[in-house]
Amino acid sequence: MPDARDATPYDALLLLSFGGPEGPDDVVPFLENVTRGRGIPKARLKEVGQHYFRFGGVSPINGQNRALLDALRKDFAEHGLDLPVYWGNRNWAPYLTDTLREMTADGRRRVLVLATSAYASYSGCRQYRENLADALAALEAEGLEPPKVDKLRHYFNHPGFLEPMIDGLVESLADLPEEVRDGAHIAFTTHSIPTAAADTSGPVEDHGDGGAYVAEHLDTARLIADAVRERTGADHPWQLVYQSRSGAPHIPWLEPDICDHLEELHGAGVPAVVMAPIGFVSDHMEVLYDLDTEATAKAEELDLPVRRSATVGADPRFAAAVRDLVLERAATERGADVTPCALGALGPSHKLCPVGCCPARTPRPAAAGADSPYA
Repeated sequence: MPDARDATPYDALLLLSFGGPEGPDDVVPFLENVTRGRGIPKARLKEVGQHYFRFGGVSPINGQNRALLDALRKDFAEHGLDLPVYWGNRNWAPYLTDTLREMTADGRRRVLVLATSAYASYSGCRQYRENLADALAALEAEGLEPPKVDKLRHYFNHPGFLEPMIDGLVESLADLPEEVRDGAHIAFTTHSIPTAAADTSGPVEDHGDGGAYVAEHLDTARLIADAVRERTGADHPWQLVYQSRSGAPHIPWLEPDICDHLEELHGAGVPAVVMAPIGFVSDHMEVLYDLDTEATAKAEELDLPVRRSATVGADPRFAAAVRDLVLERAATERGADVTPCALGALGPSHKLCPVGCCPARTPRPAAAGADSPYA
């Protein structure tokens, strides 16, 4: 690991996340932010909002981000890394533009950005970069000189991201009844996206046949499954499956859906399943509703024993991984020769998103990449 105390030239870290409502009155305005420009009627948003109303109108994501902030600050302090950590959201308070305005007022000039998405895709990477560009443009329009921002690389195959999920999966398997445990299958889940978006995810050379999005998830799943086999001595069959589809039915999205997969496994005589949400950093609404509520209800209907393993959340090993990523990028910016920490067949992700990476259907400026207007 690079020098554990030197983040030069960076003077701040920004945790950039999706955001979520924190009360019933927030739900529809939040969903209006998420779907802005799509012309979705308010009545439809209220219908979609029922997922949130089931939980008192509160998404767990903001609380989970606060816990991650605490974990990062604690880890940095314990390792002598004097780097303040800020937090901004795309769709709810604290809003990204407000946070960048605060950072500018505090004199922050070089900012690293940690997005709460570990993989390459338009919605998981470039859209965050577009939001950064929008926020920087807003500050410039106010006559401010915003900081230069760089985004940390994708961390799907960093040991500090993988190890908590390996532990969680081992614990979930152990929680199954003994008579079905050894025959249990693992369903690694992630957010379904349109196949067209998957095929163009990652750098241009990775486009086609699911692109970097599918390849990175498959590599993550293999790493976790191999570690679980070494830990338990049992070889559990596994498959990458998808959840949380939200698009028009005529547009192809990645499949199979988790509920369809559970039905298929049950029909094949599989005795039990562990759902492992490797596509998500924390147990936010899509995990709580789509897996803990909807998929679990489907398993109960099938009389199929099912467990759901934990995401990384604010695990100290993930906080340490973020510190490692910060110091790696800082040392690289200073011209040092650094060997990035990454497991699996794909190796470390690019540090700078290249031109053509995860393109939008309608081109928009995006910060923190090779095509950024904010060099």
